[in-house]
Amino acid sequence: MDFFGGILGLIILALDIWAVLNVVRSSADTGKKVLWVLLILILPVLGLIIWALMGPRGNVRV
Repeated sequence: MDFFGGILGLIILALDIWAVLNVVRSSADTGKKVLWVLLILILPVLGLIIWALMGPRGNVRV
């Protein structure tokens, strides 16, 4: 069980780093970037989910 908890933690950490990098590289204004990064860092799992659903998308075409 401990092994899977550690792997899950590493996956969440990697996804959080990826999300923060995407926020920093996005075209959003600085204030929004700071808020998103803080949300992702303070609430790693929930912040990542919220960012994935509602975060700055940059130049994504649907």
